[in-house]
Amino acid sequence: MSESDIQSVRALVFDVFGTVVDWRASIIREGELLAQAKGLVVDWAAFADGWRDGYKPAMDRVRKGTMPWTNIDGLHRLILDDLLVRFGIKGLAESEIAHLNRAWHRLLPWPDTVPGLNRLRCRYVISTLSNGNVALLVNMAKNAGLPWDCILSGELFGHYKPDPEVYEGAARLLGLAKNEVMMVAAHPSDLHAAKRAGLRTAYVHRPLEQGAGHSAELVAPGEFDVMATDFLDLAVKLRA
Repeated sequence: MSESDIQSVRALVFDVFGTVVDWRASIIREGELLAQAKGLVVDWAAFADGWRDGYKPAMDRVRKGTMPWTNIDGLHRLILDDLLVRFGIKGLAESEIAHLNRAWHRLLPWPDTVPGLNRLRCRYVISTLSNGNVALLVNMAKNAGLPWDCILSGELFGHYKPDPEVYEGAARLLGLAKNEVMMVAAHPSDLHAAKRAGLRTAYVHRPLEQGAGHSAELVAPGEFDVMATDFLDLAVKLRA
């Protein structure tokens, strides 16, 4: 990416689950805390993976119109109710199930996230651009100390990524041309959709998102405008 191209970028919008926060380790931790309190024996790694695996199919039902608009909290609860049966988890009060569902509001950041965002914020407007609903993203930011200038969510547009309305809507609400906005994500499919919508793209490698021993999706050199190993490396490459 040339210096002039970098100069033209005014805002960075971030995928959140996996890119900004370590959802898998966080959900496992929440499960282990529940297990200690309730005397449960559960494979929480498999539980976390199952919860995340249900995310895209549930969103796709909304995107394709086979389910009415339902925010991510609602979709997470539908998946959770099935998981409780699948993993034989019994004896939880409704308040305990609701608290577990809101574990996604309490996800913890990667070690480089907060210092990297603070550096990037010195030069750019920084915002979420997540499928997570607004309340979830606000609570997560408060819990994890994420220094966003703005919270943008697919909920605001009535669409989920990778629908183009989400990327185009972010630029519109920020008052910027699409090529002045850079999508930052650890997921190539998200970045390809952003690129098709006219945004700049930055890939951040998160090899541990799916846990140790799981290979991250391969990305070709130069596939996106910027390729970074973490948020601090992204800050260096974007002159922040």
